[in-house]
Amino acid sequence: MSDQENQDAKCIECGAGSDQKVLLSCLKNGSETWVCVHCLPMLIHGAH
Repeated sequence: MSDQENQDAKCIECGAGSDQKVLLSCLKNGSETWVCVHCLPMLIHGAH
């Protein structure tokens, strides 16, 4: 991954960048995307 791609990475849920939160790479509908560690539990368990 290039430095530009790292700078453009944003959480698909909250929009946080890697300068704000830890981001994890994932696939959604065959496309690479990003989710932060704060939003990940909501994606796993659903909103409560």
